[in-house]
Amino acid sequence: MPAVHAILSASSSKRWLNCTPSARLEQNFPNESSVYAEEGTAAHALGEYKLRKYLHERVRRPTSEFDTDEMDANTDIYAEYIISTVERIKETCPHPLVMVEKRLDYSYLVPQGFGTGDCVIIADGTLYVMDYKSGKGVFVSCDHNPQMMLFPEIQCGWFAPW
Repeated sequence: MPAVHAILSASSSKRWLNCTPSARLEQNFPNESSVYAEEGTAAHALGEYKLRKYLHERVRRPTSEFDTDEMDANTDIYAEYIISTVERIKETCPHPLVMVEKRLDYSYLVPQGFGTGDCVIIADGTLYVMDYKSGKGVFVSCDHNPQMMLFPEIQCGWFAPW
């Protein structure tokens, strides 16, 4: 998980594209977390672990007070979705580039703009950016999504377990 966040981050782009001053104004407030954000961070860490394990990287399974059978099942589905995508791509491109938690720069559009792709795959001239959404009850569409539109020529790759 990234430790540094852009002022004009991809994940908050819907807000700052519609209210540009909000990005600077929010800097006046403490960066407080919530139990929901912490649970999402735990889910992302578990999903990241499962992908890195598939890629044969030496990793330790993260532990969290939020570990549940539901989180384990949801991150299994997420990892299986990405793994099946990679295996399908390998049918025509034997060595796709697969990166987990990859920093994506869009500073050509926004000063110091960057985001993090949960999983990024480059193969046969196509860039896939996969983003895991673990929130409950909040549907996120990839159709004309501001976060994904910051990255050019993207194959839509949202994953939400609901």
